[in-house]
Amino acid sequence: MKRRFIVPILILLAGLLPAQIQRIAEADPDSPVPAAIRNNGYFLESLRLTLLAEEAYAIGDYDASTQYAEDAVRYAELSDEWVLLQLKIRETDNAIAAARHRLDFATAVNAAERFPDEYLLATQAFEEARSHRAFERWDPAIEAANRVLEFLAMVDDQMGPLPLPSQYVVRPWTTFRDSLWYIAGQSWAYNDPWQWRRLYEANRDRMPEPDNPDLIHPGMILNIPSIRGETRSGTWNAEGTYVPLP
Repeated sequence: MKRRFIVPILILLAGLLPAQIQRIAEADPDSPVPAAIRNNGYFLESLRLTLLAEEAYAIGDYDASTQYAEDAVRYAELSDEWVLLQLKIRETDNAIAAARHRLDFATAVNAAERFPDEYLLATQAFEEARSHRAFERWDPAIEAANRVLEFLAMVDDQMGPLPLPSQYVVRPWTTFRDSLWYIAGQSWAYNDPWQWRRLYEANRDRMPEPDNPDLIHPGMILNIPSIRGETRSGTWNAEGTYVPLP
């Protein structure tokens, strides 16, 4: 086969090989691959070389066109390998983040004392996942991170309701509308907004302006004293399950 007939085939391959690159070229907004990963340097170089191959072919410089096309194919393959690696890294980081979130929750609800064996295994698995991640062992890192979720899954099933919280960390007004009135009205506090004054008296000394009960700042830790002899311990956790105060 003459070179002038080989060149168009190489140019076609440069544009269509591999399938990952084809999805990038289509700029599919629903692609599972983020644009920042899809449009990487290898891919952009493969496009540049493909255009040079087409231009060289158009003016009859078949040797140059062949070389450009072959280089374009090589860069397309490098792009595909890079994309797959970035997706694997992304999967690993997401798995470790989910494991960290679950472990933080278990710590907040005192699982270390209530379920010491499962908590210890989960902690060890999490450190193992981080170690594998540091050495770029992606699949073992994902497997270890998933074990954290497995070890702590039964904690949720057997934990049951938590004791009512004895403290609360104030959140931003713009998002959560936190105020003494609002907090007192929550079922895990007093289930009665009119009890705001009890919160005020219990926390007056730590407020920014002790004589102004309307001023509380995000990040403040408020004490929630017992009102009916109920047992209270720990800090309120958004993911916890509490038996409402009757």
